[in-house]
Amino acid sequence: MIPKFLKKRIFKAPVTTGDTAATKDLDSDIRPVVPKPYSNAPINQLYRKLSGQMLDVAVKPKLLGELPEFDDDDNILRFYVLQDYSRSNSILIDLQTQEHNLPPALVGVQDIAHDIKENAAIIFLHHPHAKDSQLSPRLSRLVSAVLQHPELKVRLVPVSILWGRAPEKEDSLFKLLTADNWQDPSITKQLFNIGVMGRDTFVQFHPPQDLRTLINDSLKGDGEGFSVFDSVASDLKDSLAQDTLLKDRLLKDTLLKESALEDSELTANILNDSAAKNSNNITNEVDEAPSYAMVAAADGNRELVRSLQQQLNIYLDKQRASMLGPDLSDRRNLVDKLVYSPAIKNAIEAEAEASGISVREARALAKGYANEMVNDYSHSIVRGFYKFLTWLWTQLYDGVEVHHFERVRELAADYELVYVPCHRSHVDYLLLSYVIYKRGLSIPYVAAGDNLDVPVLGPLLRGAVAFYIRRSFRGNALYTAVLREYMHTLITRNTPIEYFIEGGRSRSGRLLPPKMGMLAMTVHSQLRHSEKPVVFIPTYIGYERIMEGGTYVGELKGKPKESESLIGLLKVGRKIERIFGNVHLSFGTPLHLSDFMQKFDVPANSLPADRTDTPLDDKASAMVDNIGVKVMQHINKAAVITPVSLLSLVLLSAPKSALDEDICREQIALYQGLAQQLPYSADTVITDMSPQQIIDYGIKLKLIERRPHILGDIIQIAGKQAALLSYFRNNILHVFILLSFLSALVARNGRIERSRLNSIAEQLYPFLQSELFLYYPAHGLTETLNKKVDSLLANGLIVELSDGMLSVPETNSKCYQQLQVLATPVEQSLERYFMTLALLAQQGSGNLTENEVVDLCHLLGQRLSVLYADDIPDFFDRALFTSFINALTRLDYLQKDEETGILTFDQRIDLIAHHAKYVLSPDMMQILQQVASLNEEEIAHAITEISNKKQRKFGRKR
Repeated sequence: MIPKFLKKRIFKAPVTTGDTAATKDLDSDIRPVVPKPYSNAPINQLYRKLSGQMLDVAVKPKLLGELPEFDDDDNILRFYVLQDYSRSNSILIDLQTQEHNLPPALVGVQDIAHDIKENAAIIFLHHPHAKDSQLSPRLSRLVSAVLQHPELKVRLVPVSILWGRAPEKEDSLFKLLTADNWQDPSITKQLFNIGVMGRDTFVQFHPPQDLRTLINDSLKGDGEGFSVFDSVASDLKDSLAQDTLLKDRLLKDTLLKESALEDSELTANILNDSAAKNSNNITNEVDEAPSYAMVAAADGNRELVRSLQQQLNIYLDKQRASMLGPDLSDRRNLVDKLVYSPAIKNAIEAEAEASGISVREARALAKGYANEMVNDYSHSIVRGFYKFLTWLWTQLYDGVEVHHFERVRELAADYELVYVPCHRSHVDYLLLSYVIYKRGLSIPYVAAGDNLDVPVLGPLLRGAVAFYIRRSFRGNALYTAVLREYMHTLITRNTPIEYFIEGGRSRSGRLLPPKMGMLAMTVHSQLRHSEKPVVFIPTYIGYERIMEGGTYVGELKGKPKESESLIGLLKVGRKIERIFGNVHLSFGTPLHLSDFMQKFDVPANSLPADRTDTPLDDKASAMVDNIGVKVMQHINKAAVITPVSLLSLVLLSAPKSALDEDICREQIALYQGLAQQLPYSADTVITDMSPQQIIDYGIKLKLIERRPHILGDIIQIAGKQAALLSYFRNNILHVFILLSFLSALVARNGRIERSRLNSIAEQLYPFLQSELFLYYPAHGLTETLNKKVDSLLANGLIVELSDGMLSVPETNSKCYQQLQVLATPVEQSLERYFMTLALLAQQGSGNLTENEVVDLCHLLGQRLSVLYADDIPDFFDRALFTSFINALTRLDYLQKDEETGILTFDQRIDLIAHHAKYVLSPDMMQILQQVASLNEEEIAHAITEISNKKQRKFGRKR
């Protein structure tokens, strides 16, 4: 270490005493900013190099986010803004700027034309030389220079440095040692950070901000806009035009006011204007005034500088909070706060009165509920999971691809983030949290079903990301109150939250209908009170192979669901050596709750803050339903069209699930082209692999196989993989469903009028929209359909005749074969619709309940799949029949009795079924009619068996 007194002597640099008038006459436009070494003394450069090398050994920082982008303009001055002054922070930023080829941090910045001579490009907002005024001297000088010189360009780059990412514990003794404060960090704290946190250090460069824009915005905030800016600049120029005597007097007054900013030796040197300036090194990252004018201007604009400094502080505080999350309460204290909150006190009293128990017993019950659900966050467990998962993903996957994450980062500082992903696998819990944590944001608390609260795994998940909730708690008012209050506590503390809006994992690969419970609780909390506005982040998760694939197929075929257990976890562990391809996370367009509140005219703070049992009114309930649908639509918009999903879509549409390899390549290229020419959404991601690479990739994953043949190799689905591949086909079915539907209408009829095609599509579209959460609005569907038809025409898949008739191409042509393959995917949906309608029509209005219709359709679908189809189980998924019945009810084709559940309908049901003949072949329609023909005895027997099976299943769960 070099003694401080010696460094002061070595590192002093003389003040330039040249002809200032001549300097001012120079044209600033032809004089770029000149970076100067940190000191003219060679020993300072040696000190900087040695210090950097020493810190580089102990500290291995991880870069978060994107690097800042700078304009290629040599006349722009660039400064890095940090909150807290410390030697280690200075060296760390300097090392990072060198490593990433950014403008250096510990190199002086000199711009003679604008009287700027700074010995480092770092601004510390909490600087030890700013004791009285609490203003950063360097920021003050730069503000003054910008106001004096309209052509001067200064960019500020806020930087966050985290020595460790553990959220702080409230009332923690450890916090006393490690907490940041507004003073110069002690040597002890810096050494602790380097020694203990050096390997867990994170740096994030935030987007550059133009200082002149910040100044202008701050002045406009006073309500006077540009006129204020012009006035201040004019006043400054007038003051600088004063004679030398007045300027010296003003300087002396200023230095007396800011004596704390400079030591006595430096003050004397400046007042006499004859000594050298102290060009301090890294130990004294200094903001000393380079000119009289700047010191005078800084004094005149103290409030402006204070406002800018406060803005920068708030910005960096928000960024820090978005990365660490809020301070943590001890779990036991949090449970007690929940139980004794005014809202839960009311719920406890209501429970005691309703159940005939004492208030004490009701409170104990509420405390038990709270203990069931409350998270017990442990940063040690999170770090352990992070290291384990980093290893695990490399074993399981070829890569984890993340899309559109920056839109989340932009919102994290100012909004309460609620992640609402689709649910494909148990891996989802860990994968999404891992991606968020790795990219520098606070991990969300995940609402997990209590079925995961198993020995060993349950406590680990609770210590990392999970809070557990029961799978069903309908009718339990006290449990509902505790969960609502816990959700409200998390939201008001600005804790990111994640829940799976589908309620459970999709067994078919399609999105399931949304469950509104957690969504309603989020809205309920916002309407009570919230520190930040809520924004929902729809998130698409796509796999190329899935661990639970075999069990999903079995469950769809009727096997009982296996309960989660430690043994089941160990069984999954055996699959680690298998190849699972890539996994994709795509963050959809955020949905702001405030936008929905405005749309549905739901006022903020419209619910009492001290109650959890206040029901949502009709407008708020309708808003919740609309949010749920929009979330699902935005998840689908963010879909990733992977190589596996494309292969699945192509081969499952081919006869016997096999194609000549050349034809297979052409069909894949066609689908890629259609998706690129007319994108489903701007958020949709399409694989950039070539068709041949896609085929080779599928073979590598052992999902398809190549059968050599003398006339050309054949690509076919590998043995027993068809049911699994239907899962991945369904992930992207919504992207191509309208193209498939329109192709089917033309292919099955040979010729059809364009107007007739649009009419049929508009009639059946609501059911496809309900099943696949298509986002195209029904009122503008004609325009969408015309674009799809034009795309088919452009690719030669259909032909437009002169009389407005659409026709198939030549029957022996390549385009005709491609049209037949493209027309196939929609058939399965239409077959389900027609079978359901045939069952309703044969049994008559008022004879079946909604549940009976769904159960019978499920049985009929199973039978049809075995007898006539490829035994692909997603065809008879109960959720799909439920979706179709709900769509019929919503569109008023069916009427449901609220007490009995009996469905009634009129002849319009037959009109819908009539359209099926335009898509389905006569043979298939005949088969569906036969399958749906059940007499009363068969129906009674089927309903009895289904009821008994449900009772046995319920008994096992209990």
